[in-house]
Amino acid sequence: MQAVDFVDGKLRLLDQRELPQTVRYLDIANARDARDAIRDMAVRGAPAIGLAAAYAMALAAGEAARADDPVRELKVLAAMIADARPTAVNLRREVEVAMDLLTGRSETWFDVALSHAESMREGQRLEDEALARNALPLFRPGMRVLTHCNTGALATGGLGTAFAAIVEAHRQLGLSEVLADETRPRLQGARLTAFELGRAGVPHRVIVDGAAAYCMAQGLVDLVIVGADRIGSDGRTANKIGTYGLAVLARHHGIPFAVVAPRSSCDHLWPGAREVEIEQRDPREVLEFMGQRVASAGSDALNPAFDVTPGGLVTAIVREDGLFGPPYAF
Repeated sequence: MQAVDFVDGKLRLLDQRELPQTVRYLDIANARDARDAIRDMAVRGAPAIGLAAAYAMALAAGEAARADDPVRELKVLAAMIADARPTAVNLRREVEVAMDLLTGRSETWFDVALSHAESMREGQRLEDEALARNALPLFRPGMRVLTHCNTGALATGGLGTAFAAIVEAHRQLGLSEVLADETRPRLQGARLTAFELGRAGVPHRVIVDGAAAYCMAQGLVDLVIVGADRIGSDGRTANKIGTYGLAVLARHHGIPFAVVAPRSSCDHLWPGAREVEIEQRDPREVLEFMGQRVASAGSDALNPAFDVTPGGLVTAIVREDGLFGPPYAF
């Protein structure tokens, strides 16, 4: 099931807002619609967002080449795509890479950007395979694993990050069970991770986010393993909201906490020269469920999409170039 593709001159996205009930693809013909799909989370997961951005830049390049002022139009469209979601480093980086490539005649821009996106997709596939191999030492037979959000093939151009590691560990060693946090408020764990675990034949149960502490205290968790939308030079990790809490709980209970993500999610300027904006999403995602109001009419909501886990709480970081332990210096 391909999350991101490019077919007949259009960006094709598997609409993850509809899963698992409905499998629906969006065929996107212009950069603005691509931006909207990224912003509205039709596609999500840092590597997949980066890949979608690379294809969106191909659409932008084609549009800009037809404008009266191609260079100016390309800059406008690139800035629009880069601002779709602020926290994941892959999105802005892929826009910047594309802009660096589009220096020749505007008539060539589309082909150049598309070629880059296609090579990036193949690169993600190889990266994901390496991530799964490098993470294997974290596992042992019969292990019980807890994961958060969704890090499977739906989140990348390949097999996934932490999810691929889980599947490979189950294939080689045999896991007892995976506990998938439901991941409020958009339920990526209940809707997407459980869906992919079922397809992969991995035994699993879904838990509410608030049950993680109970499960750890009951001895039901041997390893917490998650992905990342951004990894700082000191190992700090920006990931789906709730990840920081899991790291604190894991440390209290003496459980290893591992992060699996490609080097493209690493940001050597953070902390330091770069500040990271934590995306604040629509309060209605918290106040409503399936379009129906569940909170009282006078209530508002705070809805951060990500939190930051200090590197000191991270037992291991797995990238395609190896498995690393603290202290981190990326």
